[in-house]
Amino acid sequence: MNNLQPSDPTSIGGYPLLGRIGEGGMGQVFLSRTGSGRLLALKTIRDDLSSEPGFEERFAREIRNSDRVRSPWTVTVVDYSAPGSRPQWLATEYVPAPSLAEWVTAHGPLPQTALLSLAAELCGAMQAVHDAGLAHRDIKPGNVLLARDRPRLIDFGVARAADDSRHTRVGVPVGSPGFLAPDQAVGGVAAAPADVFSLAALLVYAATGHGPFLRAGEQIPAATLLYRVVHEEPDLAGVAPSLVPLLTECLAKDPAVRPTTAQLSGRLAEIGGRLGRWPEEYPVALTDTLTEAEHAARTVVDLDHHYVTTPAGQDASPTLISPDPVLAAPAEPGRRRRPAWLLTTGIAAVAVVVAVAVAVHFGTQRSSAESSPSAQGRPSDSAASATASGTPSASAQEPQKSQEPQEPQEPQEKSAALKVVQATFELAAGESVAAGDRTLAMQADGNLVIYDQDGKPRWASITKGEGNSARFQPDGNLVVYTSDGQALWASRTHGNPGAVLVFQADGNVLIKSGDTVLWAAGTEN
Repeated sequence: MNNLQPSDPTSIGGYPLLGRIGEGGMGQVFLSRTGSGRLLALKTIRDDLSSEPGFEERFAREIRNSDRVRSPWTVTVVDYSAPGSRPQWLATEYVPAPSLAEWVTAHGPLPQTALLSLAAELCGAMQAVHDAGLAHRDIKPGNVLLARDRPRLIDFGVARAADDSRHTRVGVPVGSPGFLAPDQAVGGVAAAPADVFSLAALLVYAATGHGPFLRAGEQIPAATLLYRVVHEEPDLAGVAPSLVPLLTECLAKDPAVRPTTAQLSGRLAEIGGRLGRWPEEYPVALTDTLTEAEHAARTVVDLDHHYVTTPAGQDASPTLISPDPVLAAPAEPGRRRRPAWLLTTGIAAVAVVVAVAVAVHFGTQRSSAESSPSAQGRPSDSAASATASGTPSASAQEPQKSQEPQEPQEPQEKSAALKVVQATFELAAGESVAAGDRTLAMQADGNLVIYDQDGKPRWASITKGEGNSARFQPDGNLVVYTSDGQALWASRTHGNPGAVLVFQADGNVLIKSGDTVLWAAGTEN
């Protein structure tokens, strides 16, 4: 999951946006949550689709239809956009799991037992869709999530609406080349047999790492791939012999001769593909990935609850530096909090983010407000010497970073300062500064984190990288830099020389200029 970009809204339809899950052919997908903390995947629809005549009505109708498909293999529709609103959007439950496409790309084809179990579960999913009188029309590896209890088939409501819309333009097929049926490729209206074809193509991909009309490592134009789908026979080399006859029937050019979903399910059961076996049959490595994804997703929401707006109405949350220097200014008053959170494993899809780690991929530069020659690509000499010696520079009127925090000698007011850190102050990997029950730590993994007395993270810059460092600069900006001097995250408080980093008695960590709060971590008790 990527950080929100400066051009992204902070909320849609009243739901806060916490990060970008991914981008599909029909729009952006964001991580969000309900007021009670339930995780959501919020998908926006591209403007060019929304502007097509009749799309809005079809979209609303298909989402209502999709909501009828209440099955264990589909995600629940939670909410969707009101008529006339822009962008159009759809919020579904969020499933922290990788897509089949991402898993195969990272780990290779599925083992035979897992493949048969996947096939059986997806037959169940497809049967539920067809029993509701619908067809998915875009079954592909990116639309299958490998969840812990069972796979999920996602996105069919949007696919149907877009399908109907695009068929108003003669000769323009809808679907994913290499997985859509020949009847779709020639512009026909896809029904249940087209889903059977697409499922078979997906299973070939899961078994071999490529679709039935591509060779391993081959990259060809979409038009060439569509031609093969319509006119050439599938390549099933590498597929287990027990599956080849069945998949060959499913990949027939004539939709009338393909087996029905029920027939396909029965045939799979005969060769070992039975429902309910997925938790025992999926790849062992998937367990750790799912655990990490679930933890990472929940942490995003937990941290979001701690972000607050300062009394002055300024943004209290961390915000990423933009490659555009203009965007390195302090956050605009009144803007909603925008947690910067990037979960890396490239796991996306409508409902999912899996993160083995947290990282930031913005290619950024140092704040334009830092004008000294030493700021161009490396820390200042004083900051560098502080890192080497383990102490802050002489200009930072602060004891050694390894020193234990000094407890207040007498009861403090809630807003009283327990510690005031002046610039220039730098934390290298593994170093920290603490006061009261808060510790600001630059972790070895490159993440700048504020912990409470129980060791629970209360705020994080959500950055990653070996050799990262954090620097509180003379211009008042708190910045996380990579080892080669690129800025990953900033408090966006530059332009305030003399500003200080304050640890308060109430547990909050602030950047202040005089009595003005420029930035707050939102970690008060």
